[in-house]
Amino acid sequence: MKTLSLRILAVVALSLAGLAAFAGSPRRRATASLDVAALAHDVQTEADHVTAVELARWIRDRKPALRVIDIRDSAEFDEYHIPRAERLPIEAVVKTSFQPGETIVLYSGGGAHAAQAWVLLKARGEKDVFFLRGGVAEWLDEVMNARIPANATGEAREEADSVAALSRYFGGVPRQVDSVVPIQSFKAMTARVRGRGC
Repeated sequence: MKTLSLRILAVVALSLAGLAAFAGSPRRRATASLDVAALAHDVQTEADHVTAVELARWIRDRKPALRVIDIRDSAEFDEYHIPRAERLPIEAVVKTSFQPGETIVLYSGGGAHAAQAWVLLKARGEKDVFFLRGGVAEWLDEVMNARIPANATGEAREEADSVAALSRYFGGVPRQVDSVVPIQSFKAMTARVRGRGC
């Protein structure tokens, strides 16, 4: 998981570097603004993303003005998508007018493209924009196929029970394990959840 986070951070850093080159350009739209230091701070403090469990809670609790945007291609979206998601390719995302007060959550297969779209929307001046850290793969792994430690106690047990209930809410199948194992392949996870609905 740490390798995935490092890869996403590298993609965001490269995107920021590319955008920084044009921050003072006279060709920039008058409405666009880019505060590279603020973006870097958001990345460093992890204010740029949400986890799958956080997103699941927002959806379940019907967070007001939440927009979940899948930037994958239509075939991937049709195969499986997160509940309440709408499909918009990156080109359409940057042209979309968002309402003040909307919370925008972007996701892709593994998170990198969503992180790039996050940079573009932040550069455009959008405020409440996040990306799903590990993409749809993280959703499938941590919500639909949640692994619940069998020996958790105290607060860890309460959180495990909460995640198990959240998983069941979305039609997932939480399972108790002795220890947590790495994320499985996207294809294997989608095969297990296919047919449970979106």
